[in-house]
Amino acid sequence: MEKQKKGILISVEGIDGSGKSTLAKNLKDKLENDKLPVVLTYEPGDTDLGTHIRKILQERDFDMCGKSEFLLFASDRAQHFKDVIIPNLQKNNIVISDRMADSSLVYQGYGRYEDKQMIKAVNKWVMTNIVPDLTIYIKISVDLAMERLQKRKTIPTAFEKEKKEFTKRLEKGYKEIFKDRKNVIILDGTKTEGELTDTAYVQVKKWLNL
Repeated sequence: MEKQKKGILISVEGIDGSGKSTLAKNLKDKLENDKLPVVLTYEPGDTDLGTHIRKILQERDFDMCGKSEFLLFASDRAQHFKDVIIPNLQKNNIVISDRMADSSLVYQGYGRYEDKQMIKAVNKWVMTNIVPDLTIYIKISVDLAMERLQKRKTIPTAFEKEKKEFTKRLEKGYKEIFKDRKNVIILDGTKTEGELTDTAYVQVKKWLNL
């Protein structure tokens, strides 16, 4: 395999229950089989600071305003870029991140009704003007996503406990922010794990010209 010539940043997005974490891992494994330099990461939590922020955000049993929620995600993101994203891009690795800035725009902008332009501005600042080269969005209905979440044996996060109306706002948000974006691969979340992985792999390889 020809040596990777530049760092590539790929984000994977979707509402909770869409299967994005599984897809991100499977895609990483498939690309690694091609001897490509791939790093799998996630938000929030993949730094020392992020570990504590993730615990607060996902395990909290108290109310938190949308601004505070977003700023915690932004703090995690700033550290994530400094410690993980930028160093790996500089090494010409392919970085696959389970969630990134679009999640904040959707969850706090559309879900919590916070100022979308402010969220975009802060995201741009903490990401030092770096944006994903490619985004993979798993599109799935709210009903199916919530059905999947109910079947999970893990303790639900604060976001997984949200009401259906909140998740519907997220679904609408993703639809709106991706409708005119050219660097987004939209996948059908009703497909099997294997089908999703194969489709993502083929499309990413085509996008990478490999």
